[in-house]
Amino acid sequence: MKHKSLLLYSWLVYLLFRLLPDVPFVMRLRGFFYLWFTSNKSYDFQVSSNVMLRNLENLIIGNNVYLAPGVIINAIGTVHLDDEVMIGFNSVLNSGNHTIINESYRYGAKEIKPIYVGIGSWVGANCTIGAGSRIGRCTVIAANSFFSKTSQEFSIYGGVPAVLIKTLDKC
Repeated sequence: MKHKSLLLYSWLVYLLFRLLPDVPFVMRLRGFFYLWFTSNKSYDFQVSSNVMLRNLENLIIGNNVYLAPGVIINAIGTVHLDDEVMIGFNSVLNSGNHTIINESYRYGAKEIKPIYVGIGSWVGANCTIGAGSRIGRCTVIAANSFFSKTSQEFSIYGGVPAVLIKTLDKC
């Protein structure tokens, strides 16, 4: 019952704030209402318009996190966004995956794995972060990438599937 109530609550926050402009005060207010039912109490969580957050009970948000317009987070399993994380336009984070049964993905069991995005990381626009991903500290996932593995810290990944492009000296 709690899960269904939180889905309804998430939809209500989405609907009430949908037409308000993306100015810092409104984005922080959206973030405040989304955080109300998460297990953590962070500050400066900025949520732009048209962001969909599902399964708030499995969402862990650090301080100074920004979600750009169109972001979808489906936290079937734990999704942890550490401090100072930015998620770009229209990116999708999904901690669940389909499995195959009788030559079909339609009725296969769910495979649930956590997602972790490290301190100071940036997920570019139109990225998909798959179940089981672990993005290290100060890492960039380039725009239009699909990432589903464990990254090094201080690095840049890009492509479909994402591969290491460059290692940074510092962040």
